[in-house]
Amino acid sequence: MHFVKMHGLGNDFVLVNALEEKEQELGDLPTLARRVCHRRFGIGADGLILVLPSARADLRMRIFNPDGSEPEMCGNGIRCFARYAYEEGLVRGPEIQVETLAGIIKPRLILNGNKVAGVRVDMGEPRLERGQIPMAGEGSPVVDEPVTAAGTTWRGTCVSMGNPHCVFFVEDVAGAPVTTVGPAVENHPLFPQRTNVEFIEVLNRGELKMRVWERGAGETMACGTGACAAAVAGVLTGRSNREVTVHLAAGDLQIEWSRENNHVYMTGPAVEVFRGHFPLHEE
Repeated sequence: MHFVKMHGLGNDFVLVNALEEKEQELGDLPTLARRVCHRRFGIGADGLILVLPSARADLRMRIFNPDGSEPEMCGNGIRCFARYAYEEGLVRGPEIQVETLAGIIKPRLILNGNKVAGVRVDMGEPRLERGQIPMAGEGSPVVDEPVTAAGTTWRGTCVSMGNPHCVFFVEDVAGAPVTTVGPAVENHPLFPQRTNVEFIEVLNRGELKMRVWERGAGETMACGTGACAAAVAGVLTGRSNREVTVHLAAGDLQIEWSRENNHVYMTGPAVEVFRGHFPLHEE
């Protein structure tokens, strides 16, 4: 199997052109994802991404987590997807329509000559209704609602960016209990499809600092949909402006929640790391 390893701010992915590597020939995809993403016995990644044909858009994206589960969308992943598709000549660009389980997502390549300097993604409207997140209980939107996990009660603001997020605001994100509270909230009965969990420190109204526990992946260096959810939560709770810089471990994402069309826009990098071949069958 041919692959390209890419990352968006350290959130790394293995991309496979399933227009050439036929999807049915790749075998059981959850099993393949677990093998590929393993950081000791595989390539090592936060997700396996397949580039597929689409009847509704330019291309279709499927992504599998390291545990084999399939999320609806991935913000850093779709930036890598867009750059890969453009540089491989699969689309003409710079604007692309990508079919995902979260609907049609529209990345736009930021070009410096013929080189990709970054990707701006129209992430669509945030979904604030409890049933759309999805989240058990009553009442919407879910703003500063008590969530008891790992023996402590937190106040969460919950948003779907095509996938579920629970955002906690903290005084010091460096000391946040990401690896204990994160998995407890991910698997909380409130979230029937599990959830991503963001821990956010507000530096000022235009800057947020974030750590994230991703559903099916654990703590990662960055999460694009999570940064979008954090920005929306900041507005809903009155903590931040509609345009913010979200600081992550390896760099920044620019997030805007537009007043004009209610869409959230994410801008950030996508970088190729290396290319190679991976055996489809274990030795």
